[in-house]
Amino acid sequence: MTDITALENETLAAIAGAGDEAALEALRVASLGKKGSISELLKTLGGMSPDERKVNGPAFNGLRDRIQSAITAKKLALEEAALNARLASERVDITLPVRPEPVGSIHPVSQVFDEVVAIFADLGFAVAEGPDVEFDDYNFTKLNIPPDHPARQMHDTFYVAKQADGSQHVLRTHTSPVQARTMLAQKPPIRIISPGRTYRVDSDATHSPMFHQFEGLVIDEVTHLGHLKWVLEEFYKAFFEVSSVELRARPSFFPFTEPSVEWDIRCDRSGSQIKFGSGSDWLEVAGSGMVNPRVLDNCGIDSTKYQGYAFGGGIDRLAMLKYGIPDIRSFFESDLRWLKAYGFAALDLPTLDGGLSR
Repeated sequence: MTDITALENETLAAIAGAGDEAALEALRVASLGKKGSISELLKTLGGMSPDERKVNGPAFNGLRDRIQSAITAKKLALEEAALNARLASERVDITLPVRPEPVGSIHPVSQVFDEVVAIFADLGFAVAEGPDVEFDDYNFTKLNIPPDHPARQMHDTFYVAKQADGSQHVLRTHTSPVQARTMLAQKPPIRIISPGRTYRVDSDATHSPMFHQFEGLVIDEVTHLGHLKWVLEEFYKAFFEVSSVELRARPSFFPFTEPSVEWDIRCDRSGSQIKFGSGSDWLEVAGSGMVNPRVLDNCGIDSTKYQGYAFGGGIDRLAMLKYGIPDIRSFFESDLRWLKAYGFAALDLPTLDGGLSR
């Protein structure tokens, strides 16, 4: 029995001192392998008398079990130590900043969006919103756009899959459906702008499949084109931050207005950037007109009592004109270098008192 105790103590000491899994495996083979010291000890049970086996059997098997448990525990400890060492060597300090430059710039489109809202709020306009995925009825029919109008064709409009009842939705091609929704829900007088995203099948340096528009609508009993001209003049003076502007009206056609007018603004293209308020050049900036009586009737407003005007323009285009951005596609390319050059500080909020731009 003394020999068993000495063998156990010696084997346990060797196991405790094993420095890696390879050394531990060598100890396991030396003690529990086919020719290991403990395996050889167990083989001697076959030559013992029954009384000797009754005493030595439990002792030898107990020794084997204790050694096996010690090896298993040591193996787990070695594996954990190896994993900790690997984690320590491969650790990355994620608290360090990835980029040295500041982040969180305001996109030029968002900035101009806020500038437009600030100006029209000062002129007494409320902001109205609507869904990007719109009913065909609101986007076309109620705005006096007939079924055979080219704007309804698939090469101009993004259509959504037909509904169970056969109706079809579209990605709104303008924010005018918001005007229709407002007229259906609200009685005159109405004075709103409806800025937001719009979608058309078009893409080049000055057109994008997804872009931003603002549209205005005024409905009451006495308004006329003179009021419309004054509102646009006040808007462009405030937006381009000049003391005066000159607008030129041209007759046009839109299904939802009658008469329809497009507006050009006097500008100077002689330098590297367009200047407004002076010069000998003209630039188209907005479409507008008196709301077609059919649109009023379609939206539940008595066209014999009420009249009004509507106007609209592109927010992305305004940003390009004001801040010298040459290509509309760069607005949507997610280039941080571009945003660093053209972006605005997060707290650089536009106000008419403090100045719209930086």
